[in-house]
Amino acid sequence: MSIITIEHLTKEFRLGQLQGLGGSIRHQLGRLAGRRAPPPPMFRALDDVSFTIEAGEVVGIIGHNGAGKSTLLKLISNITAPSAGRIRIAGRVAPLIEVGAGFVPELTGRENVYLNGAILGLSRREVDRQFDDIVEFAEMAPFIDTPVKRYSSGMKVKLAFAVATSVEAEILIVDEVLAVGDLAFQRKCFDRMESFIKHRGHTVLLVSHNIRQVVRMCDRVMMLDQGRVVADGEPLQVAERFYAQSNKKIQDHQLDAARLNGKVRSSGEIDLLEVGLVDAAGVAIDQVRSGDPLRVRVRLELNQALPDPEIVVGTHTTDFFYLTAGSTATLEHPPQLRLGVNEIDCLIPSFPMVAGTYCVRLAVFDGSGRMVLAGETLAVFQVTPPADEAHRPPLRNLHLPTAWVVNEQSFEERG
Repeated sequence: MSIITIEHLTKEFRLGQLQGLGGSIRHQLGRLAGRRAPPPPMFRALDDVSFTIEAGEVVGIIGHNGAGKSTLLKLISNITAPSAGRIRIAGRVAPLIEVGAGFVPELTGRENVYLNGAILGLSRREVDRQFDDIVEFAEMAPFIDTPVKRYSSGMKVKLAFAVATSVEAEILIVDEVLAVGDLAFQRKCFDRMESFIKHRGHTVLLVSHNIRQVVRMCDRVMMLDQGRVVADGEPLQVAERFYAQSNKKIQDHQLDAARLNGKVRSSGEIDLLEVGLVDAAGVAIDQVRSGDPLRVRVRLELNQALPDPEIVVGTHTTDFFYLTAGSTATLEHPPQLRLGVNEIDCLIPSFPMVAGTYCVRLAVFDGSGRMVLAGETLAVFQVTPPADEAHRPPLRNLHLPTAWVVNEQSFEERG
């Protein structure tokens, strides 16, 4: 039997802003005079959404900002009401949404634990029974009787998360709350959520922009776009669709911007004329196969002498995670640049990244280490899967050749 049933769920909001007193008076005077202003347009945050979730399922919900993810969770949590459609829930819901929103600054941490517990549906006896565990998990024992207004933002969130996850419920609604506190506490939060999922059999709805985390924790993922469910199924497949959509948007947005306008910081000694990928014959390309050579061609115009320059060509992801960086400073005899136009190729014999969208970055320094020119996202290119990859690869970031020895017999990859 389904623990959550959603049927044709729709939620609309009226666009526009609240009027002040003056605006309200003018509006009423206009109505009395027979002038009726057209109503503000409606925005459909969710549009005819239907799905079911079985007991014990861990379902991730992903999508871009404004896709309707948080709206959906608030409707399921009964924080807001739908404009149309039905929600049927067979179990107690514990919403971990906007953690710490109910804290009262003038009250102590202890008082806020009981207050938040009551808001989440816990009796005083239940809070009494779990109080020590809550404080210990939040690492707040020395400060529990201090007014919350004296807490740092991280301390508030840690205590609020500890309270929220103490609720015994069949359904957990989790909205971007696993990235709370410092890195060590984030790990504790992640471990606690895995405990709920693997050992307690909770039904979990998880919204997060950390797609890798969603793929690891969930056994099913739904993707929302403009208020509709556009994908629902196996986590890695849905995640790959999300990555493809995200990279397409990023590429469309950045291809024009990558024409060097405002992308390059320069002292004026060098002008950047062109950056792009070429094949072995020097023909411009915009994609390479995973594991194949990557050749980046750069054309620079040197306006004045620059002795002993260092040229750095690197790659990064669309969210600026640096991947590679090749520097001429590591060469036994670094090249010199001549006045006028210079053409430089940086060759990576095997680019090991998995299929996706990547970018090129560049920097030039003088002999003293002063930056003369630098820029990111100067070219955008695609990496396609290896030719011999007949099966769906495991979750990974790098495609590295591997060799195997089984019972003293050696095996190597094809190709």
